[in-house]
Amino acid sequence: MRYAIEAERLTKRFRDLAAVDGVSFTVSESEIFGFLGPNGAGKTTTIKILATLLRPSSGRATVNGYDVVRQAASVRRSIGMVFQDSSLDERLTAEENLLFHAVLYRVPQREALKRAGELLELVGLSERRRDLVRTFSGGMRRRLEVARGLLHRPAVLFLDEPTLGLDPQTRTHIWDYIRLLHRELGTTVFLTTHYMEEAEVCSRIGIIDYGKIIALDTPAGLKKLVGGDVVAVKAADNRELRDQVRQRFCLEGKEDGEAVYFETPDGRTFIPELVRAVPDVREIYLRQPTLEDVFLKLTGRAIRDKGGDAVEWMRIRHTAWRRRRRG
Repeated sequence: MRYAIEAERLTKRFRDLAAVDGVSFTVSESEIFGFLGPNGAGKTTTIKILATLLRPSSGRATVNGYDVVRQAASVRRSIGMVFQDSSLDERLTAEENLLFHAVLYRVPQREALKRAGELLELVGLSERRRDLVRTFSGGMRRRLEVARGLLHRPAVLFLDEPTLGLDPQTRTHIWDYIRLLHRELGTTVFLTTHYMEEAEVCSRIGIIDYGKIIALDTPAGLKKLVGGDVVAVKAADNRELRDQVRQRFCLEGKEDGEAVYFETPDGRTFIPELVRAVPDVREIYLRQPTLEDVFLKLTGRAIRDKGGDAVEWMRIRHTAWRRRRRG
């Protein structure tokens, strides 16, 4: 099988901190592959290595068959990028942004005009092709960036938190377009996200935390790690609740600050028994396992947006690491 991306023990260190710590994975051609994890987990650093924007400290990786260190120019010709922050020129029109990108990638003018028209149609911006980008909403800019990333027909499209900061409705629209483009063009997509619903569109997901891949499987396969049903409970005292359930049912709960989650083979039988045993329950509900539950099970905490400041989160991680090292 030919892989679009191969990474073997990929590592990136910033002084004593391993932002990416020996990750290994493969991505098949035409696959939608995702990295799921909180801010500061190493997702963006991994993408930057694969896109030749950062040099790995050790390990190796290939993209479209090219080594990211020794054949960086060939890798760059093989990929499209959508960064977390907008990189469009607001003084140009939508079409001009695409055509300028075509010049950089040496796409012939006639072919560039044809592709620009097709992509603008696909992302629903054909009627705004001659409007300045500064008049576009955040969602429209994201759609245009996805179109620009695909203009030179890359083998791999990297999407780094492509809907960060957008409202839920706009995020849904963006993903409708990405799925459409994937079906139409068959491009390999590598995305990073901390939104659970976005990770669900991936054929496979690598859950990454503190620079390490802690699980890698299909969404359905990952959810099987939880097993059975998930019962979420809120009580007057969640700590006391956990103690009582541990003693009465021999179940260990996971807490995310608001509720306590219990895994049980049969939630419908467990709930009435729990209510009888723990009288101060305030809220209780049953649901099927989610990717949030998987992350909670594997790490003991929920994925939370740390505020979007990756540099600050890296500093916090480094401080915590130094404290652990001092013992």
